[in-house]
Formats: sequence, structure tokens, C-alpha cells
Amino acid sequence: MADRVDQQFQIVSGFPEDQRETAAALFWQAFSGKLGKILAPDDKALFLIARLLDPDFAISALDEDGGLIGMAGFKTKEGGLVAGSLSDMTAVYGLFGGLWRGIVLELLEREPEPGLSLMDGIFVGAEARGLGVGTALLNAICSAAVARGCSRVRLDVIDTNLRARALYERAGFVPAGTEETGPFKYIFGFSSATRMEKPLHAA
Repeated sequence: MADRVDQQFQIVSGFPEDQRETAAALFWQAFSGKLGKILAPDDKALFLIARLLDPDFAISALDEDGGLIGMAGFKTKEGGLVAGSLSDMTAVYGLFGGLWRGIVLELLEREPEPGLSLMDGIFVGAEARGLGVGTALLNAICSAAVARGCSRVRLDVIDTNLRARALYERAGFVPAGTEETGPFKYIFGFSSATRMEKPLHAA
């Protein structure tokens, strides 16, 4: 994907390696409410995320000084933004801690389908909100999906994240189903997630 400048920020493929720790911190700020009980404590969660982040499945927003202010990830059969293995989990949390965390996180996994691009997270730093970063990242994800031959983009939004759902709806995503977490709501911190999709058209 060609790099693009959007006013006060630039959209680029991947992310600068020197921004890996920043990326992990932004990811954790965005998703600790959803994953906090599973990946706690914070120091281990940040270590794991920084270890797993893969720039091959990332599109980033950088400010005028090259600092990371937002990122969107996608998932294919080849991998994803934070697609770790059980060995990654046990390396950070030990055998038992890594095993139960891996089993629980497996419940959140979604597998790619032919012609479908899966979002693998999107987050924007607090200081960059209101600048259009989230919309630009979503547009870039859709453009990249078209380039890979996909006809749809899918993402999941939890019931407690109304701000994100509003962003997705403005970007053209529509609800395509809801999944309840059942008894796992006490672990995940949310009761349901809405699957949203956007049809894509080749340029």
C-alpha cells in the first residue's frame, strides 16, 4: 500500500520498529478493558503484546515527527497483528498460566474466509482523537483488502464500546450478527459482540 499524507498525520504500511513499545502501549490502552483479566498483570501483558506485534499485518498513522498515533491490524491465513502461539503464552506466563490464557483467548479467535478480510484491532492515541485518524485507518484497511482481492471487511465490536461502533457505522459497516459471551462475560467484561461488515468494490 502506498503511503499517504492526511493533514496532520501520515498513513503507512507496517510500523517503525522503534515504535514497537509505543504500539504495545496504545494497544493495551485500547483493549485492556476487554483483555485485562486475561493478560494481567500489565507488565506481562505489555511484554507479550510487544513481542507479538507483526508489522506485516499492520497499517499505522504517524504524526509529523514520525511518532505512532494509531494503528489498525488485519488477519489472513498467514497471520495477524497479534497472532501468538501457546509457546508465546507459556514463555511469558509459565506453563499453567499460559495454558489457561491460551484456551480462553481461543474463544475470541475468528478464522479468515475466502473473499473476506478480518480486522485485527484498531486503536488511536487519546491525543490524536478527533483528527480523523480512525476513519483514515479504516479506509486504508479497506483499500488493502481490495488489493488482496477481498470483497468484504469484517470486524467485531463489543457492546460496551459505543464510540467505536459509531465510527464503524459512519465508515459504512453494518451489523451482521451478534454473539453472546454467556458466563464468560465475567472474564471478558462484556456481554455480547456485534459482527459488522462492509462490502468492498474494486476501483
